[in-house]
Amino acid sequence: MDLFDTHCHIQSVGLSEGERSTRELWAKKPELSLDQVVKSAQDNKVQQMICVGCDLEDSKLAIKQVQNRGGLYASIGLHPHEAQRYAGQKEALDAFAGLVSRPKVVAVGECGLDYFYEHSPREAQIAVLKFQLELALKHDLPLIFHVREAFDDFWPIFESYQGIRGVLHSFTDSVENMQKATEYGLFIGVNGIATFAKEEEKRVMYRTIPQHLLLLETDAPFLTPVPFRGKVNEPKHTREVAAFLAELRQEPLEALAAATTANAKKLFNV
Repeated sequence: MDLFDTHCHIQSVGLSEGERSTRELWAKKPELSLDQVVKSAQDNKVQQMICVGCDLEDSKLAIKQVQNRGGLYASIGLHPHEAQRYAGQKEALDAFAGLVSRPKVVAVGECGLDYFYEHSPREAQIAVLKFQLELALKHDLPLIFHVREAFDDFWPIFESYQGIRGVLHSFTDSVENMQKATEYGLFIGVNGIATFAKEEEKRVMYRTIPQHLLLLETDAPFLTPVPFRGKVNEPKHTREVAAFLAELRQEPLEALAAATTANAKKLFNV
C-alpha cells in the first residue's frame, strides 16, 4: 500500500521558525524531529508528503526542508489569515513569487478565503487570493485552496479565470459545493475531520466524492483523526483517514489508497 499525504505542515517540527500556530503545536512534542516524523509516516505506508506553506517565511522553510528528503515536496502559500500582511506589499509579494521556481515546489497554496475567523479583511483576502491564482496560472502549477464559509465569494473569483487546477483542502462543506467543485475538475482533500463528523449530510458528501477526484491529507499537526483525538497529528495518520473512508464508501482499502495516490501524483505532477 502506498499512501500520499497531500497536505501537512511538518516543516517546523523541532524548530523555532515557521508559521506560529504550527510551530507552537509541534513544540508540544519536543522529542520529535522532522526525520522521525517522516520515518514514522513511511513505516505506515505514507511514502509521499507535501509540506504546505502559510506565509513567506513558512514557505521558504518548507522548500528548505524538502530538498534532501525523498518523497517530500513543497507548496508555497499565503494563507487567508495572513492576507493583511501581504496585500499591497510589493516587496513581500515579489519575494514570494520568486519562490515559485525553486526545486520541488509542486503547488501554490494554501490560499483562499476564510470568513469563519476573518483574521484578515475580506478585501485583503480576495486580493492575495487573486495574486496567487495568477502566479499559479503563469507557472502552470496547481493550487491548494482553503475556503471556509466563503464559497459565495470564492466561486465568482474562480470562474473569472481559465485553466485552474487544484484541490479544495480540508473540505467540510455541502454536497452541493462538492458537486460544483468536481464539475470544475477540482480535487477534494479529506482529512481527520471526516472521522469525527456527526452530520449525515457530511457523511453523504464524503461517501459520494468521485474516486478520481479524492485526495487524502492530514493537515498535521492539526485535525487528528479518531482514534487519536487530542494528540498532535502526524502524516502517519493518513492511514486512519484512508481506512475510515474505505469503510464509509465500502471500497477496499488498497483500492482507495492506490486511487488517491495516483490522483495526487497526477495533480502535483510528481
